[in-house]
Amino acid sequence: MALILALVVSGVFTYWLSRKVGAHPAVAAVSVGYAAAGRALDAGELLKPESLRMVDWPVSVPLKGAFVKADDLVGRVVLFPLAEGEPVLERQLAEAGSGAGLTGKIPQGMRAISLRSDEVVGVAGFLFPGTHVDVVVTYRSEKAPEPTTATVLQDVVVLAAGHQINPDPDVKQASVDVVTLMLKPEDANRAVLASTQGTIHFVLRNGADRGQTDMKPIGLSQLVSSAPDPVAPHPQAGTKPQAKPYAVETVLGTKQSVTSFQ
Repeated sequence: MALILALVVSGVFTYWLSRKVGAHPAVAAVSVGYAAAGRALDAGELLKPESLRMVDWPVSVPLKGAFVKADDLVGRVVLFPLAEGEPVLERQLAEAGSGAGLTGKIPQGMRAISLRSDEVVGVAGFLFPGTHVDVVVTYRSEKAPEPTTATVLQDVVVLAAGHQINPDPDVKQASVDVVTLMLKPEDANRAVLASTQGTIHFVLRNGADRGQTDMKPIGLSQLVSSAPDPVAPHPQAGTKPQAKPYAVETVLGTKQSVTSFQ
């Protein structure tokens, strides 16, 4: 009887305890795992499994466009440099299948075109990826045989300077042979045509200046007409102006003579 009573009491106690524990609500999760950079990543780099890791992020501060699975990022290209441990967002990635390197940095609907440059054309080596320029060309035509300079493109973004595609503040200015611009398809045609007609120059502008100016082409005659008239040199103090010599011709009958005077 004692054994049976003990079994009954223990069964009742176990049932009561299970009901008591099950009545408490489950503890809500305080963090969520997001895929992040496993090391410092450069722009244009192809994401691989070894370059990613999962990080805990507060649920109360959700990240729009973040990834909860690292496998979803493998094969994508980053558009901007990422610090180690920074969660990777959709807006920081090139479209799937766009490729690595420079092609991954070209937005949808845009084109990249390279133009030959030198120290003068490249604004003394101050062209870096991300700077804004105007494209100016000097050319001759059948209708205008004199040299004419015209602005063919305004507010163009430099996509790459030489082989450099990422802005680097530690890099000193240097002349490059080729400058790659990011253009619309119709502007790319204008740039190619301008490069075949004359001399190309880049005009550096403030990156915050996005205005478009209506600038008319200027010819050599306009440049000369706008130059100030040359000023005759003034005689030095203490010197007398020299008189110009003159000649007098005398005719007497069949005789003729010329006399010079100072």
